[in-house]
Amino acid sequence: MPNSNIVLKVCEVFFSIQGEGPFVGFPTFFVRLFGCNLNCTWCDTNYAKPPYKFKEVSIENIVKAWQKSCNSPYVTITGGEPLIQEGVYQLMKDFLSFGAVVSLETNGSISLERVPKGVTKVMDIKTPSSGMERFNLYENFNFLDKKDAVKFVLKDEKDFDFSMEVIKKYDLLSRVQVIFSPVYGELAPEKLARWILETRMPIRMQIQLHKYLNLK
Repeated sequence: MPNSNIVLKVCEVFFSIQGEGPFVGFPTFFVRLFGCNLNCTWCDTNYAKPPYKFKEVSIENIVKAWQKSCNSPYVTITGGEPLIQEGVYQLMKDFLSFGAVVSLETNGSISLERVPKGVTKVMDIKTPSSGMERFNLYENFNFLDKKDAVKFVLKDEKDFDFSMEVIKKYDLLSRVQVIFSPVYGELAPEKLARWILETRMPIRMQIQLHKYLNLK
């Protein structure tokens, strides 16, 4: 395994149901890398950044943990923000070389140009309620295709209106999968569903399935 001795800062690895994104519902091996360059107001993974602790784990041992823990090909690399660690690119390449179906969950503030082509990219566009809207890197749309997804997490109607403007400005529905997800415990899923239906557009709504199943 090339460069398998590269060490990454890891918050946790675990096996669970994928709760969101293009592969929702599949049993998935998760690699949650440590650290983030943003600070969203409604972040639900604060434990993946300082002052919390992390483990240093080699790429070889991360891949071995996947091979030993499950028979599922689905692997999700998440955070925090995975792309702040240089070694993540080799991690993705190594998982692909072993036949994994790899998805990357990223906050959309760092260029996706170097992400391997075989990886399914799930990129956030930060809405106003996150407090991080100014960090959206819209040029990343140029590195996405139909297998990839752009995810908007919405807390209120202002977020919804903002998201619709972005969709129309960049013609996202013809380019990628578009996902709307309510902030858990803040926006009623039923309300978001009605807003989406009123658009008459093929916007996919998702709840965080793992939370409703009381899973990690």
